[in-house]
Amino acid sequence: MNGPALLRSRDLQLPTMPYKTLRYLLLQVRDHDDPMREHEVANFARCLQCAAAQIRVFDLISGAPSRETLNSVDVVLLGGSGAYSVAEGGPWLAAGLEAMRDIHDLGKPTFASCWGFQAMARAMGGVVVTDLDRAEVGSLDLDLTEAGAADPLFGRLPARFKAQLGHQDIVVELPDDAVLLASSPRVTNEAFRFRGKPIYCTQFHPELNREALLQRVSAYPAYVERILGVGIDEFALRHCAESPETDGLLAAFIKVAFDEPR
Repeated sequence: MNGPALLRSRDLQLPTMPYKTLRYLLLQVRDHDDPMREHEVANFARCLQCAAAQIRVFDLISGAPSRETLNSVDVVLLGGSGAYSVAEGGPWLAAGLEAMRDIHDLGKPTFASCWGFQAMARAMGGVVVTDLDRAEVGSLDLDLTEAGAADPLFGRLPARFKAQLGHQDIVVELPDDAVLLASSPRVTNEAFRFRGKPIYCTQFHPELNREALLQRVSAYPAYVERILGVGIDEFALRHCAESPETDGLLAAFIKVAFDEPR
């Protein structure tokens, strides 16, 4: 495998400082009674090694952040969703996608996982569909592409790494300026970045470990039953594992975005 500074997963380097002053904006797509609203904040904070108070939440269901709001923070985060689909859309989606085009235009350091991955892809011209035959949920093996191995962030991962996933919407076509970083046997587009911009998007959840994934799917038990045909107990036993390779990915993203030249 070619690429600069390829490291084993145990060598994944975290930032040399805790970045206690960074301001984060988490764009959420969740109902107000969704128990995962605070869970998502707590898990991003854990992986970013920051206080939860550093993460401001903006509800995309009620509108979209202005450019002034985006410029008032250092990093934008996007995560999963409860009952909302990029492929199915809704009256709330257009404004959110326009905000993502603003993020791209501003070159704002951004990490988008799961729903955010799909939304950033669609906002910039990619194609997203719902496909239960290619849906994934659990702790699965992903493979770096050649571009992923050479990437300053993903090149720190091993060629094959385990990640936490839960999705039935699939990005079937990437935007023109996207660089594919990782794939799985079932889904080609599992991670990408935008050329020349500090914006990374992953279908998987680097903010979740095994315990957090179990907490997440336990809030939506019908989801696991629909995709895998098993209950939560069997899911925990057969489909859920630790993902040490990606546990440090968000903290390493901050290092790449703020410490290292791109």
